[in-house]
Amino acid sequence: MAEMKIISSKEISQDFYLPRKIANDVHDIVQGIIDSVRKDGDQALHQMSEKFDQAAPKSLLIDPADLASAAKKLQKENPELFAALSYTYKLTFDFAKQQRNCFTDFETELAPGLITGQKTIAVERAGLYAPAGRFPLFSTLIMCAAPAKAAGAKEVVLCTPPRRHPVNPDLPWADENIMAAAHICGITKVFACGGAQSVAAMAYGTASVPRCDVIVGPGNKFVQEAKRILYGTVGIDFVAGPTEAFVVADDSANPAWVAADLLAQAEHDADAQAVLVTTSRELAQKVADQVDAQLAGLATRETALASVRNNGLIIVAQNLDEAAEIANRKAPEHLEVAFDQGTDRDYLLSKVHNYGTLFVGHYAAEVLGDYAAGLNHVLPTSGSARFTGGLSVRHFIKTVTTLRTEENPDGSIKDGVVKSAQTADVLGRTEGLEGHAAAARARL
Repeated sequence: MAEMKIISSKEISQDFYLPRKIANDVHDIVQGIIDSVRKDGDQALHQMSEKFDQAAPKSLLIDPADLASAAKKLQKENPELFAALSYTYKLTFDFAKQQRNCFTDFETELAPGLITGQKTIAVERAGLYAPAGRFPLFSTLIMCAAPAKAAGAKEVVLCTPPRRHPVNPDLPWADENIMAAAHICGITKVFACGGAQSVAAMAYGTASVPRCDVIVGPGNKFVQEAKRILYGTVGIDFVAGPTEAFVVADDSANPAWVAADLLAQAEHDADAQAVLVTTSRELAQKVADQVDAQLAGLATRETALASVRNNGLIIVAQNLDEAAEIANRKAPEHLEVAFDQGTDRDYLLSKVHNYGTLFVGHYAAEVLGDYAAGLNHVLPTSGSARFTGGLSVRHFIKTVTTLRTEENPDGSIKDGVVKSAQTADVLGRTEGLEGHAAAARARL
């Protein structure tokens, strides 16, 4: 029996479409951490480092010279990785720069003398979080840094869990690949501080860690809960749930490639979800067989197998309309359309609209979006693609509006301003806000 279950579209449970949230059993713990950091600042951060982390340095800010040394060391010892990180940053920054160019300032005269406008202004300080647990996410650091830089944030700071300094344990240090990536991204303020406490530090500010306007980046359930609690005190990207891959494929797809893409997502963790929807029962069986075959030699087999067994699914749809409907209701983080060019693919693309990122064509593997296509891999999960997109420059800018009035050459008020003031007078009086109405009448 195949590890990945095959069902017909009629057998889909309604639970399949519900948000996939991990049980929140850490709220009280995280709230206590936040309260402690807000009250005691750096002292709380040091105490928590001693309790939770691999190292407890006496200071938090890593010397920028150490970041540069880490990058130089990486370039010498692992030039392939250094080049890959540099290339990924360039692509991601260039794409984010194109996004920034879409946010334009304008002014328009809606009525004579009544001139309205829009300005897009970057936040002053962006805070990034880079996890450094079992798999330090130096690629995600790049995904967070590039749009912040492209948006024009005046300062970008990074918090990441501390590591033991190679010479002096009292000095701050971090995962060296993360340090190197920070240098590649042009970040000079890196703090050896992790967990929910670092999110609280960036939200409120301490003697060492500056207060940030926005905090972005993934993390464990403690980090995610801290972001959830602190939203409003500080801006955030979003609260991420388990990662997802959703492939829609027809007989033109390569079963081995589809299976590889599903397993690439499943290996993240046991809660990850990989789904295939196809109108071909023959392809469904071939992909299921390939999943079994590839699992046998996968280094991360234990995690991927748990994901496939718990959450993986191959769905046989009746037609393309139903396949698109399933995809839209699921609103997956990653949506692959593995079709040859042609009318079927064009039709399907015209129907799907809920996804974090869309990957079109057999060579558009989701892993390219993870690492080396310019797109950001910090994406909405658990159905939130219904109402939001992924991390982008928009998280680091604010769109504000302006009002400007102009008088006639003789100094008299223009007609458009008169009518707006008269309208404001009527609405203010009707709503019982006489002060509003009086402020409008004073201009007449």
